[in-house]
Amino acid sequence: MTTQTASPPPSVARTATRPRVFLTILHLAALGVIGALVIGVVAALFGTGVGLLFAFGIGVVFLVGLVYALFGIAWFEVVRVRGLYDLDVPDLTLRRRLAPGFGGWIRQIGRQSIDGRMWRALANFAIACVLGAVVIRLFWGLVRSAIYAFTPLFTSGEIDAPFGTTIAAGWAPVLGIVGVAASLAGMIGLALLHRVIARGLIVPSRAAELTEKVRTTSAQREGAVRAADVERTRIERDLHDGVQPRLVSVGMTLGLAQQKIDDDPAAAKELISEAHTSTKAAITELRQLARGIHASVLDDRGLDAALSALASRSHIPVHLDVRMSGRCSRDAEAAVYFSIAESLTNAAKHSRASECRVVVRVRDGGTLWARVEDNGIGGAQVQPGGGLDGISNRVLAAGGTFRIDSPQGGPTSLEVSVPCAS
Repeated sequence: MTTQTASPPPSVARTATRPRVFLTILHLAALGVIGALVIGVVAALFGTGVGLLFAFGIGVVFLVGLVYALFGIAWFEVVRVRGLYDLDVPDLTLRRRLAPGFGGWIRQIGRQSIDGRMWRALANFAIACVLGAVVIRLFWGLVRSAIYAFTPLFTSGEIDAPFGTTIAAGWAPVLGIVGVAASLAGMIGLALLHRVIARGLIVPSRAAELTEKVRTTSAQREGAVRAADVERTRIERDLHDGVQPRLVSVGMTLGLAQQKIDDDPAAAKELISEAHTSTKAAITELRQLARGIHASVLDDRGLDAALSALASRSHIPVHLDVRMSGRCSRDAEAAVYFSIAESLTNAAKHSRASECRVVVRVRDGGTLWARVEDNGIGGAQVQPGGGLDGISNRVLAAGGTFRIDSPQGGPTSLEVSVPCAS
């Protein structure tokens, strides 16, 4: 089946084009006014950062601020061009932090400073500022030409003309009209030129899209591998430190009971009872370990029910607020579920929290968002191989983002966002 879209009548198309050209001229004029100020601030940050680079490293602060300032300008430029021309262009986002800690943040800043898409947007902004300055000159030329056209109403004889010449006053209207037309043509031409340049710089090429897709896929694959390593290490640790010693103890207790069953049946009975209790505890630990690997209720009844069951088993009170209109993909829900589970475990074990609040929403754009906040002592950090590192890797593997805020003294808040279709 072929779907056809009706084209607007020529008159409608022309009506839609004129305001867009007019808006482009207004955009350029505004950039021509503020562009010099913005470029001056950026140059000042760069100069100050380089000048103070060897003064106890103070310049590093200015250079880091410069990277964030450049990103902000580039983000604004992408949003401006997308809104102006109705382009299907994604937002400019900061590069993901691929490693925890201060070193990971520094590497993130370095990778952001060489981001090609950010620099293309900055180049488009700089070109637009230059074109805007020319548009302002042309506008004043248009105003002067319009005034020049009415000169015969106020004087006669010869009048001054451009380029140091004089002409008869009767020719002034012709020269004024030509000037107005040339100024308008110049502004419209610059607006059309800006459109061509902006589409070439802001809209990613097919090769750039494929490169970005490969980069994202590689990052997700690395996150998945690290998440699997962390999960395997956790399972090994739980088996080695929890279930295995308990089962060894059960075996030793049953061995002692076997030795005493003939000489001291009462003591043997107590030992068997102790082994039975330890066996039930080991079964409980195995069940919890299996639940940490795979939550069957998540597949059967969805994220809301799985989180309700998780909150009911928590050692501290959990205030659960889940609002989902439908189901997301299994990978997205699993990433959010295990992130919340690990956060509640950390809150119970390390933060000395007395309560937790969990909020889950499906935001516009099809993103599954969750926030976990406790009232503990804070100070949580992402350690390689730790629980938070596992959350980060799992969320990264699902194509999402992860953020933790845990100042000393608390509270600790963790936010994850995962595409519903991940």
